[in-house]
Amino acid sequence: MTAHADIAMINLDSSDPAAHAAFYAKALGWETTHSEAEYAMIVKDGPAIGFGLVPGYTPPAWPDESGDKRYHLDLYVDDVAAAEKDLVAAGATRPEFQPGGERWTVLIDPIGQPFCLCPRPQG
Repeated sequence: MTAHADIAMINLDSSDPAAHAAFYAKALGWETTHSEAEYAMIVKDGPAIGFGLVPGYTPPAWPDESGDKRYHLDLYVDDVAAAEKDLVAAGATRPEFQPGGERWTVLIDPIGQPFCLCPRPQG
């Protein structure tokens, strides 16, 4: 393949785009640039993340042995425990099943989608 693509934007299905975007704007320190019931968007320096309403959206189970997980975000943080505390206060939950051990922590965002907190690489 001689041509390559660049990510223009990442769009995520959501049951509540405005709340979903607000949660990730807080988690990432990004700006909410659009927020309506049907669609919301956050951005910082690169590609934006959009959140689109999908009527009847159901989040995947965690853990999900059937393979129905659609996506997940891995977020680098300086202090996993502090970030977990802040994000739980913002509406995330911490499931019992934690496959990463000391390497990462799984949280569930307010609409039920898993995401991971990963220690920021040093050096």
